[in-house]
Amino acid sequence: MTSYYAQLLVNGIIAGSIYAMFAVGLAMVYGVFKFINFSHGELITWGAYLTWMFSSSPFSLPVYISVVPALLITVGIGLAQDRFVYRPLRQSNPIAILIASIGLSYMLRNGIRLCWGSDLQTVDLPLSTGILLSGIYITKIQILMVLSALLFFSILYFLLTCTLLGKSLRAVSDNIELSAIMGINMTKVTWTIWVLASVFAGTGGILLALDTSLDPMMGMNSLIKAFAAVLLGGAGNVWGALIGGLFIGIAENISVAFISPDYKDFISYGLIFLLLLFKPRGFFGIAGGVR
Repeated sequence: MTSYYAQLLVNGIIAGSIYAMFAVGLAMVYGVFKFINFSHGELITWGAYLTWMFSSSPFSLPVYISVVPALLITVGIGLAQDRFVYRPLRQSNPIAILIASIGLSYMLRNGIRLCWGSDLQTVDLPLSTGILLSGIYITKIQILMVLSALLFFSILYFLLTCTLLGKSLRAVSDNIELSAIMGINMTKVTWTIWVLASVFAGTGGILLALDTSLDPMMGMNSLIKAFAAVLLGGAGNVWGALIGGLFIGIAENISVAFISPDYKDFISYGLIFLLLLFKPRGFFGIAGGVR
């Protein structure tokens, strides 16, 4: 029985590490631009599908090489979102940019259906057996998921705390108008935020696809988990989003011991409802943005 709960906990940490990657990208955009990017989920999906495309015929590249052009295109989509949709609406009514992000999400999702259909797809990987460690099974892909998340969060921590660019990001998240007056390069900051958000989303989507499968709705489903994690950690708080993502993953998997796995998504929806009702600033809410 102990090993059963330990297995659920490990599964939760693995899932939570990916949810955290999704949530951190979402939190960074909100922390600076103060809107929820509903098309963030489609960056997750496009990263996964592009990797699958480049690793399949006619390209037939190794998966580890397919990741490179997939992420580059995903970053391009993220930058294009800002340049052609969000930047022209940045000074308009917040409702306008919210509706635009929902519309963009539908457009990108249906673009995937148009290009590759709605059927489930899987990345062609060599068969491998799970590794048994003290009664807990874990696959090589799952180890890669956790290590990749640790690497990306370490890089992000170094960027935000030890570089001039990171200090600029934090300053802009506190007061974007004052930062522009003080001479901070807003174009550079904007590009950095969208590149980071796209890379985190795309990489998380690729890792999720390697462990499970691909379908056009995978981004929307993941966005719900990311949104719950951001609310739990406090909107705009990057490290709160990380903790929130881990909590969501662990809570979902531990709940399998008590309820049917078909209902584990209830955890995310229930948290969103409760947090919006009783704790809208989250448990790590801050006055500023990216931290």
